[in-house]
Amino acid sequence: METSIEDINRELDKVRPYLKIDGGDVEAVSIKEDIIEVRLLGSCVGCPLSQMTLRAGIERVLMRAFPHIRRIEAIE
Repeated sequence: METSIEDINRELDKVRPYLKIDGGDVEAVSIKEDIIEVRLLGSCVGCPLSQMTLRAGIERVLMRAFPHIRRIEAIE
């Protein structure tokens, strides 16, 4: 199954409103084999809860939408 950055961003639109409440955001950067790389933006950068947001929110949404994806990584 071919997954595009646009497909990923459509799914990220489901979590963006929650991030934006606190001044944060996320963008899809790349897909490398079965790993999606995302960049946390705004107040998410340096936030002590950003890893929880990544794993419990962003990763859950993306892995549910794209079952072939093995991991979500945050890059700078």
